[in-house]
Amino acid sequence: QVQVVESAGGLVQPGGSLRLSCVISGVTFSNYGMSWYRQAPGKERELVATIASAGGTTTYADSVKGRFTISRDNAKNTVYLQMNSLKPEDTAVYRCNALRRSYLGRVINDYWGQGTEVTVSS
Repeated sequence: QVQVVESAGGLVQPGGSLRLSCVISGVTFSNYGMSWYRQAPGKERELVATIASAGGTTTYADSVKGRFTISRDNAKNTVYLQMNSLKPEDTAVYRCNALRRSYLGRVINDYWGQGTEVTVSS
């Protein structure tokens, strides 16, 4: 059985930092590209950051470039999102996604965490 479990979020002051982690079990982790998404109240879901299965390629939303860093530890089946210089507009529910594609790009498996709430406020 596949499980995707995110760490707890929390309340952070503007300018502060927070690291989220996401552990996935029941899969061969190194086969999966990992992403963090977020959704703020009343807004559409936003892709925040992605890291390739091999770990070498990362992409970021323009809104978080230079402030957030995604990384992965394949030995621990874990992906991280380091969030620095947090702003109130970063307030959202953050969800981890694991995606496996075939070499032709077809989605083979797609798993989601339950989401963790991050609030940036003074």
